[in-house]
Amino acid sequence: MKSPVVVIVGRPNVGKSTLFNRLVGKREAIVDDISGVTRDRNYGEVEWNGKEFRLIDTGGYVPNSTDLFETAIREQVEIAILEADAIIFMVDVRIGISPIDVEIVNILRSANKDFYLLVNKVDSENFEAAVSEFYKLGVDRTFDLSALVGRKTGDFLDVLTSGFPANIEEKEDTRLKIAILGRPNVGKSSLANSLLGYDRSIVTDIPGTTRDSIDSVLKYYGKEIILVDTAGLRKKKRIDESIEFYSAIRTLKAVGECDVAIVLIDAKIGLDKQDQKIIDEVIRRRKGLILAVNKWDLIEKETNTAGQYEKSINEKLGSIDYVPVIFISALTKQRIFKVIELSNQIGEERKKKIPTNTLNNVLLPEIEKNPPPATGTGKEVKIKYITQGGEHYPVFIFFSNRPKDIPENFKRFLEKLIRKNFGFKGVSFTMVFKTK
Repeated sequence: MKSPVVVIVGRPNVGKSTLFNRLVGKREAIVDDISGVTRDRNYGEVEWNGKEFRLIDTGGYVPNSTDLFETAIREQVEIAILEADAIIFMVDVRIGISPIDVEIVNILRSANKDFYLLVNKVDSENFEAAVSEFYKLGVDRTFDLSALVGRKTGDFLDVLTSGFPANIEEKEDTRLKIAILGRPNVGKSSLANSLLGYDRSIVTDIPGTTRDSIDSVLKYYGKEIILVDTAGLRKKKRIDESIEFYSAIRTLKAVGECDVAIVLIDAKIGLDKQDQKIIDEVIRRRKGLILAVNKWDLIEKETNTAGQYEKSINEKLGSIDYVPVIFISALTKQRIFKVIELSNQIGEERKKKIPTNTLNNVLLPEIEKNPPPATGTGKEVKIKYITQGGEHYPVFIFFSNRPKDIPENFKRFLEKLIRKNFGFKGVSFTMVFKTK
């Protein structure tokens, strides 16, 4: 069951990021008194009374501004509204109603989505009288709270989640789920169409043509694979939207739902910052990962060889040196089914369990040869026992006499040791250090 999406909108500096941080339970969004600090979107997962939903924090909304930054924020909010199952519209009790607030209410009414007017910064009863002004906006579901101190947030969450489905243990779909990710116009839909053998997605040269996430079933040697591609037709009225933001929302959803992510890289452009952000998100969520260099048919006859190209990618990735790189052409179907074969292998690697006695027999002698450095006070740090856990991806647990004193460079050494002896190609895993 897919979690409902809730988006927070409002003009700058009304406390959207403060509410986001409180609900998500950790400080992720940047909070500052300077208007418009939130430029990049923040996404988090919230659980309340046995119900889960995804929360999106948007930047401040400033309609009809000629400032490019404010225009971008406005587009991003409009896209987020399209994606949301429910919308939280925040206002500031200490400032009162502004013309911008009235415009936002009108936009939300026309969106035909559930929305709630949240009057923020009501830190105590002294501010409650000022809340009545906001009833002039004519919003039935109006609530007051304080995102900063948490006042009445629980009451609001009860109402917000009342129509959300409860977390139910569903029968697990054991089919491999592959997400095709990448920048707009890198060829995601073309690759999906080539794999499936029919034009399930509209493909044009306009970046961001794809609009709606559609899961397809790919049959590969009698085995069913779920293929997640952001497919669909762009509506003409939204041709000027902030494509990167829409792509970011889709990427977040697809990463959360997949087992293996195929990140497409444009052969002409190479690995750039936007690609690296997608890769970082895949690794953060501990998904399987493949880098597929698309449009290779356009440059393979040039001086660039695949080996040189792969070396330059690995140099940019640094410590992420366990990810396979494959050169494909979605247009000519060059090596596209090799990608599926590789995805299957990585899917199996994610499920692999190394017996505890094998882990200890193989790794502990290596660690004894190269032990962790002593602490600043000269105390010896020892790793005494290793085991593997993790239900959805590998988790390696190291028991030590002083787990907090194990430095990051030694943790990287341990990761390389595991990969050298046991594989896990294309698989992100977690290492946990506990007291023995």
